[in-house]
Amino acid sequence: MYGIKARDGRKPLAVCVATTRDIYDFCKVEVEEAELLDDLLPGPLTLLFERSDALPAHLNPFTPLVGVRVPDHGFLRRLCWTCDEPLALTSTNVSGRPSAVAAREFQDLWPRLAVVVDGGPIGDQSRLGSTVVDLSVHGKYNVVRRGRAFSSTVDLLERKYGLVRT
Repeated sequence: MYGIKARDGRKPLAVCVATTRDIYDFCKVEVEEAELLDDLLPGPLTLLFERSDALPAHLNPFTPLVGVRVPDHGFLRRLCWTCDEPLALTSTNVSGRPSAVAAREFQDLWPRLAVVVDGGPIGDQSRLGSTVVDLSVHGKYNVVRRGRAFSSTVDLLERKYGLVRT
């Protein structure tokens, strides 16, 4: 993935899983209320947690954290469920270029890929990536990257769950 995207090797990859319950299999979740994850996901969020030993050591070996997503796309969730393991993921673009919202927009990468599944254009055409939120510290959160779900996420974390921004 790093070579195909010309991605900085120190920039970690996220993983996606089929359900919020799967997050507990691969991460050390430090949130008190389990429904918090269900309120946030699936959706355009990447949540950072301390990784568990269930993830391969070669995945982001330079950080104890891992980003995890439950995508708001039925095909991807079914694929994760069928594989019965997390799938490494990243946006479909060469690093530094705008994110693709339709398969034809990354045709230049197709020859380097084993398969391309075109499920049609994504619903949100804003090209903003996922909001990335670090939830690895109990009772606190940190927005690492603002994305499509920034405002609604911060509102939920603070108002409903009382988390404090670091």
